Amino acid sequence: MKKTVIAVVGPTAVGKTALSIYLAKQLQGEIISGDSMQVYKGMDIGTAKIRKEEMAGIPHHLLDMLEPTEEYSAAAYKADVENRIEEITARGRLPIIVGGSGLYIQAALFDYNFPDIPRDEFRTKKLENEAREEGINQIYRRLEEVDPDQARKIHPNNHRRVIRALEIYETTGKTKTEWESEQKKEPKYNTLFIGLEMERATLYEQINARVDMMMEEGLLEEVTALYHAGYANTQAMKAIGYKEFIPYLEGKEGLDEAVEKLKQNSRRYAKRQFTWFKNQLPVEWFSIHPEEKEEKFTMILQKIAGILKMK
Repeated sequence: MKKTVIAVVGPTAVGKTALSIYLAKQLQGEIISGDSMQVYKGMDIGTAKIRKEEMAGIPHHLLDMLEPTEEYSAAAYKADVENRIEEITARGRLPIIVGGSGLYIQAALFDYNFPDIPRDEFRTKKLENEAREEGINQIYRRLEEVDPDQARKIHPNNHRRVIRALEIYETTGKTKTEWESEQKKEPKYNTLFIGLEMERATLYEQINARVDMMMEEGLLEEVTALYHAGYANTQAMKAIGYKEFIPYLEGKEGLDEAVEKLKQNSRRYAKRQFTWFKNQLPVEWFSIHPEEKEEKFTMILQKIAGILKMK
Protein backbone atom coordinates (compact mmCIF):
# COMPACT_ATOMS: atom_id res chain seq x y z
CA MET A 1 0.00 0.00 0.00
CA LYS A 2 1.33 3.38 -1.01
CA LYS A 3 1.45 5.99 1.73
CA THR A 4 -0.77 9.05 1.39
CA VAL A 5 0.82 12.48 1.15
CA ILE A 6 -0.63 15.93 0.60
CA ALA A 7 1.41 18.48 -1.35
CA VAL A 8 0.46 22.16 -1.20
CA VAL A 9 2.11 23.96 -4.11
CA GLY A 10 1.94 27.23 -6.02
CA PRO A 11 3.75 30.51 -6.55
CA THR A 12 5.42 32.55 -3.84
CA ALA A 13 3.23 34.69 -1.54
CA VAL A 14 -0.01 32.97 -2.55
CA GLY A 15 -0.85 31.60 0.93
CA LYS A 16 0.59 28.07 0.98
CA THR A 17 1.92 28.29 4.55
CA ALA A 18 -1.42 29.40 6.00
CA LEU A 19 -3.25 26.60 4.18
CA SER A 20 -0.75 23.98 5.33
CA ILE A 21 -1.17 24.97 8.99
CA TYR A 22 -4.95 24.85 8.64
CA LEU A 23 -4.87 21.40 7.00
CA ALA A 24 -2.35 20.01 9.49
CA LYS A 25 -4.57 21.06 12.42
CA GLN A 26 -7.66 19.46 10.90
CA LEU A 27 -6.04 16.29 9.55
CA GLN A 28 -3.48 15.48 12.27
CA GLY A 29 -0.68 16.32 9.92
CA GLU A 30 2.98 17.24 10.11
CA ILE A 31 4.58 19.64 7.64
CA ILE A 32 7.62 19.01 5.47
CA SER A 33 9.18 22.06 3.85
CA GLY A 34 9.17 21.99 0.06
CA ASP A 35 11.51 24.96 -0.21
CA SER A 36 15.11 24.26 -1.22
CA MET A 37 16.43 27.35 0.63
CA GLN A 38 14.72 26.92 4.00
CA VAL A 39 17.17 24.15 4.89
CA TYR A 40 19.77 26.86 5.61
CA LYS A 41 20.38 28.28 9.07
CA GLY A 42 20.30 32.07 9.36
CA MET A 43 18.37 32.51 6.12
CA ASP A 44 14.97 33.17 7.63
CA ILE A 45 13.45 36.44 6.44
CA GLY A 46 14.57 36.19 2.81
CA THR A 47 13.15 32.66 2.46
CA ALA A 48 9.87 33.56 4.23
CA LYS A 49 10.61 30.76 6.70
CA ILE A 50 7.78 30.14 9.14
CA ARG A 51 8.40 31.44 12.66
CA LYS A 52 8.10 29.26 15.74
CA GLU A 53 5.07 31.21 16.99
CA GLU A 54 3.31 30.70 13.62
CA MET A 55 3.65 26.92 13.69
CA ALA A 56 0.66 26.53 16.02
CA GLY A 57 2.30 23.49 17.62
CA ILE A 58 2.50 21.62 14.30
CA PRO A 59 5.82 19.78 13.80
CA HIS A 60 7.81 21.17 10.85
CA HIS A 61 10.57 19.26 9.08
CA LEU A 62 13.60 20.08 6.88
CA LEU A 63 14.17 23.56 8.28
CA ASP A 64 17.53 24.92 9.51
CA MET A 65 19.51 21.78 8.67
CA LEU A 66 22.59 23.19 6.93
CA GLU A 67 25.11 26.00 7.09
CA PRO A 68 25.02 28.42 4.12
CA THR A 69 28.39 27.04 2.95
CA GLU A 70 26.91 23.58 2.38
CA GLU A 71 25.35 22.43 -0.88
CA TYR A 72 21.97 20.72 -1.18
CA SER A 73 20.54 18.79 -4.12
CA ALA A 74 17.27 17.31 -5.27
CA ALA A 75 18.71 13.83 -4.61
CA ALA A 76 19.54 14.76 -1.00
CA TYR A 77 16.09 16.31 -0.59
CA LYS A 78 14.43 13.16 -1.94
CA ALA A 79 16.24 11.00 0.63
CA ASP A 80 15.36 13.40 3.46
CA VAL A 81 11.68 13.55 2.47
CA GLU A 82 11.39 9.77 2.18
CA ASN A 83 12.80 9.39 5.70
CA ARG A 84 10.41 12.00 7.12
CA ILE A 85 7.39 10.44 5.41
CA GLU A 86 8.29 7.07 6.96
CA GLU A 87 8.63 8.64 10.42
CA ILE A 88 5.45 10.72 10.19
CA THR A 89 3.24 7.89 8.92
CA ALA A 90 4.70 5.56 11.58
CA ARG A 91 3.28 8.01 14.15
CA GLY A 92 -0.13 7.70 12.53
CA ARG A 93 0.01 11.24 11.19
CA LEU A 94 -0.36 12.68 7.69
CA PRO A 95 2.70 14.10 5.84
CA ILE A 96 1.98 17.49 4.22
CA ILE A 97 4.65 18.91 1.91
CA VAL A 98 4.37 22.65 1.35
CA GLY A 99 6.54 24.81 -0.86
CA GLY A 100 7.40 26.15 -4.26
CA SER A 101 10.58 24.28 -5.23
CA GLY A 102 8.94 22.22 -7.94
CA LEU A 103 11.86 20.09 -9.10
CA TYR A 104 12.66 19.06 -5.52
CA ILE A 105 9.04 18.18 -4.74
CA GLN A 106 8.68 16.24 -7.98
CA ALA A 107 11.88 14.30 -7.33
CA ALA A 108 10.78 13.41 -3.81
CA LEU A 109 7.26 12.23 -4.65
CA PHE A 110 7.99 10.30 -7.82
CA ASP A 111 10.16 7.23 -8.03
CA TYR A 112 13.22 8.91 -9.49
CA ASN A 113 16.49 7.04 -9.71
CA PHE A 114 19.11 9.74 -9.90
CA PRO A 115 21.83 8.65 -12.33
CA ASP A 116 25.20 8.31 -10.69
CA ILE A 117 27.22 10.53 -13.02
CA PRO A 118 30.71 10.94 -11.56
CA ARG A 119 32.23 14.40 -11.58
CA ASP A 120 35.13 15.17 -13.86
CA GLU A 121 37.06 17.50 -11.56
CA PHE A 122 39.49 18.55 -14.28
CA ARG A 123 36.67 19.53 -16.66
CA THR A 124 34.78 21.28 -13.85
CA LYS A 125 37.84 23.39 -12.95
CA LYS A 126 38.36 24.18 -16.64
CA LEU A 127 34.75 25.40 -16.99
CA GLU A 128 35.01 27.41 -13.77
CA ASN A 129 38.16 29.12 -15.08
CA GLU A 130 36.46 29.84 -18.41
CA ALA A 131 33.47 31.30 -16.55
CA ARG A 132 35.79 33.62 -14.64
CA GLU A 133 37.67 34.70 -17.77
CA GLU A 134 34.82 34.89 -20.29
CA GLY A 135 31.86 35.45 -17.95
CA ILE A 136 29.15 32.97 -16.97
CA ASN A 137 26.89 34.20 -19.77
CA GLN A 138 29.28 32.72 -22.33
CA ILE A 139 29.12 29.33 -20.56
CA TYR A 140 25.34 29.63 -20.30
CA ARG A 141 25.06 30.24 -24.06
CA ARG A 142 27.04 27.06 -24.69
CA LEU A 143 24.56 25.19 -22.48
CA GLU A 144 21.65 26.72 -24.40
CA GLU A 145 23.12 25.33 -27.63
CA VAL A 146 23.62 21.75 -26.43
CA ASP A 147 20.80 21.40 -23.87
CA PRO A 148 18.16 24.15 -24.30
CA ASP A 149 15.65 22.36 -22.04
CA GLN A 150 18.09 22.31 -19.14
CA ALA A 151 19.12 25.91 -19.79
CA ARG A 152 15.48 26.99 -19.44
CA LYS A 153 15.35 25.37 -16.00
CA ILE A 154 18.54 26.99 -14.68
CA HIS A 155 19.01 30.67 -13.96
CA PRO A 156 22.22 32.02 -15.56
CA ASN A 157 23.34 33.25 -12.12
CA ASN A 158 23.31 29.70 -10.77
CA HIS A 159 26.93 29.13 -11.78
CA ARG A 160 27.24 25.72 -10.12
CA ARG A 161 24.25 24.19 -11.93
CA VAL A 162 25.14 25.76 -15.29
CA ILE A 163 28.67 24.36 -15.11
CA ARG A 164 27.50 20.96 -13.87
CA ALA A 165 24.97 20.61 -16.70
CA LEU A 166 27.60 21.46 -19.30
CA GLU A 167 30.17 19.21 -17.63
CA ILE A 168 27.72 16.25 -17.79
CA TYR A 169 27.31 16.74 -21.53
CA GLU A 170 31.02 17.16 -22.22
CA THR A 171 31.93 14.18 -20.03
CA THR A 172 29.25 11.65 -21.05
CA GLY A 173 28.16 12.82 -24.50
CA LYS A 174 24.54 12.88 -23.24
CA THR A 175 22.75 15.97 -21.97
CA LYS A 176 21.32 16.22 -18.47
CA THR A 177 17.88 16.36 -20.09
CA GLU A 178 18.55 13.02 -21.81
CA TRP A 179 19.70 11.48 -18.53
CA GLU A 180 16.57 12.76 -16.79
CA SER A 181 14.25 11.48 -19.54
CA GLU A 182 15.50 7.96 -18.83
CA GLN A 183 14.36 8.15 -15.22
CA LYS A 184 11.16 6.49 -14.11
CA LYS A 185 8.47 8.95 -13.13
CA GLU A 186 6.08 6.62 -11.37
CA PRO A 187 4.24 8.05 -8.35
CA LYS A 188 5.88 6.74 -5.19
CA TYR A 189 2.96 7.81 -2.95
CA ASN A 190 -0.74 8.48 -3.16
CA THR A 191 -0.21 12.23 -3.40
CA LEU A 192 -2.98 14.80 -3.48
CA PHE A 193 -1.53 17.88 -5.16
CA ILE A 194 -3.35 21.01 -4.03
CA GLY A 195 -2.38 24.19 -5.88
CA LEU A 196 -3.20 27.76 -4.92
CA GLU A 197 -3.45 30.36 -7.66
CA MET A 198 -4.36 34.03 -7.57
CA GLU A 199 -5.28 36.69 -10.09
CA ARG A 200 -1.94 38.00 -11.32
CA ALA A 201 -2.32 41.67 -10.36
CA THR A 202 -3.42 40.69 -6.84
CA LEU A 203 -0.55 38.22 -6.47
CA TYR A 204 1.96 40.85 -7.58
CA GLU A 205 0.54 43.25 -4.99
CA GLN A 206 0.98 40.51 -2.37
CA ILE A 207 4.59 39.93 -3.46
CA ASN A 208 5.46 43.65 -3.35
CA ALA A 209 3.84 43.97 0.09
CA ARG A 210 5.74 40.91 1.33
CA VAL A 211 9.07 42.41 0.24
CA ASP A 212 8.23 45.66 2.05
CA MET A 213 7.37 43.64 5.16
CA MET A 214 10.62 41.69 4.89
CA MET A 215 12.56 44.95 4.82
CA GLU A 216 10.72 46.12 7.94
CA GLU A 217 11.48 42.82 9.66
CA GLY A 218 15.22 43.16 9.03
CA LEU A 219 16.00 41.51 5.70
CA LEU A 220 18.85 43.91 4.97
CA GLU A 221 20.40 43.17 8.36
CA GLU A 222 20.05 39.42 7.73
CA VAL A 223 21.79 39.63 4.34
CA THR A 224 24.48 41.97 5.72
CA ALA A 225 25.29 39.54 8.54
CA LEU A 226 25.61 36.65 6.09
CA TYR A 227 27.75 38.79 3.78
CA HIS A 228 30.15 39.79 6.53
CA ALA A 229 30.29 36.19 7.77
CA GLY A 230 31.96 35.33 4.47
CA TYR A 231 29.01 33.70 2.67
CA ALA A 232 28.80 36.17 -0.25
CA ASN A 233 29.99 33.65 -2.86
CA THR A 234 28.13 30.59 -1.62
CA GLN A 235 25.40 28.91 -3.64
CA ALA A 236 22.88 29.75 -0.93
CA MET A 237 23.48 33.50 -1.34
CA LYS A 238 22.59 33.31 -5.04
CA ALA A 239 18.94 32.80 -4.04
CA ILE A 240 16.27 35.43 -4.63
CA GLY A 241 16.06 37.57 -1.53
CA TYR A 242 19.82 37.62 -1.01
CA LYS A 243 21.67 38.09 -4.30
CA GLU A 244 19.86 41.38 -5.00
CA PHE A 245 21.60 43.05 -2.05
CA ILE A 246 25.19 42.05 -2.88
CA PRO A 247 25.73 44.97 -5.33
CA TYR A 248 24.38 47.35 -2.65
CA LEU A 249 26.72 45.95 0.00
CA GLU A 250 29.61 46.32 -2.44
CA GLY A 251 28.72 49.96 -3.06
CA LYS A 252 27.70 49.43 -6.69
CA GLU A 253 23.95 50.13 -6.38
CA GLY A 254 21.52 52.00 -4.17
CA LEU A 255 19.24 50.31 -1.64
CA ASP A 256 16.05 51.35 -3.46
CA GLU A 257 17.39 49.71 -6.63
CA ALA A 258 18.13 46.49 -4.74
CA VAL A 259 14.63 46.38 -3.24
CA GLU A 260 13.01 47.02 -6.62
CA LYS A 261 15.11 44.23 -8.17
CA LEU A 262 13.96 41.86 -5.44
CA LYS A 263 10.31 42.68 -6.14
CA GLN A 264 10.83 42.22 -9.87
CA ASN A 265 12.74 38.93 -9.49
CA SER A 266 10.10 37.62 -7.06
CA ARG A 267 7.29 38.43 -9.50
CA ARG A 268 9.14 36.73 -12.35
CA TYR A 269 9.86 33.71 -10.16
CA ALA A 270 6.17 33.43 -9.24
CA LYS A 271 5.26 33.37 -12.93
CA ARG A 272 7.84 30.64 -13.63
CA GLN A 273 6.64 28.59 -10.63
CA PHE A 274 3.03 28.70 -11.76
CA THR A 275 3.91 27.69 -15.32
CA TRP A 276 6.12 24.83 -14.09
CA PHE A 277 3.53 23.37 -11.72
CA LYS A 278 0.83 23.65 -14.39
CA ASN A 279 2.93 21.67 -16.85
CA GLN A 280 4.75 19.16 -14.65
CA LEU A 281 2.45 17.91 -11.88
CA PRO A 282 -1.16 16.66 -11.64
CA VAL A 283 -2.30 19.58 -9.49
CA GLU A 284 -5.89 20.45 -8.62
CA TRP A 285 -5.96 24.23 -8.62
CA PHE A 286 -7.96 26.51 -6.34
CA SER A 287 -8.22 30.19 -7.15
CA ILE A 288 -7.92 32.26 -4.00
CA HIS A 289 -8.33 35.89 -2.96
CA PRO A 290 -6.82 37.35 0.25
CA GLU A 291 -10.26 38.28 1.56
CA GLU A 292 -11.80 34.86 0.91
CA LYS A 293 -9.12 32.57 2.32
CA GLU A 294 -11.18 31.06 5.16
CA GLU A 295 -14.04 29.98 2.89
CA LYS A 296 -11.67 28.57 0.28
CA PHE A 297 -9.58 26.73 2.90
CA THR A 298 -12.75 25.09 4.25
CA MET A 299 -13.71 24.01 0.74
CA ILE A 300 -10.24 22.53 0.14
CA LEU A 301 -10.38 20.65 3.46
CA GLN A 302 -13.77 19.16 2.57
CA LYS A 303 -12.44 18.09 -0.82
CA ILE A 304 -9.39 16.39 0.75
CA ALA A 305 -11.41 14.76 3.51
CA GLY A 306 -13.77 13.30 0.93
CA ILE A 307 -10.89 11.81 -1.07
CA LEU A 308 -9.16 10.42 2.03
CA LYS A 309 -12.41 8.77 3.12
CA MET A 310 -12.57 6.88 -0.16
CA LYS A 311 -9.03 5.51 0.18
